[in-house]
Amino acid sequence: QVQLVESGGGLVQPGGSLRLSCVASGSIWSIYAMGWYRQAPGNQRELAALVTRGGTTNYADSVKGRFTISRDNAKNTVYLQMNSLQPEDTAVYYCHSRTTTSMYWGQGTQVTVSS
Repeated sequence: QVQLVESGGGLVQPGGSLRLSCVASGSIWSIYAMGWYRQAPGNQRELAALVTRGGTTNYADSVKGRFTISRDNAKNTVYLQMNSLQPEDTAVYYCHSRTTTSMYWGQGTQVTVSS
């Protein structure tokens, strides 16, 4: 089992920045990738960014060049630096981890981009 706890969401004006953090605990040795998904009202949950244990990253086209995912293996933490935020980035952001047999989710953190 893996437990994920997110922090860092909130309200920001268009063009602003936020950094999300997610700390993993439990069977962290089994995790091979961590990342962030997001779900806006009325939409399906979609991948925002993912990073593997080896450091390979994958981004949704809509966030490339604006969001940066990073991972601190010593702290069992993954970060999502979000810059140049736009109203369409408004969503609940969920931390996500993958093992060879399971997927795990955090409770979600709200990000609202509005003037």
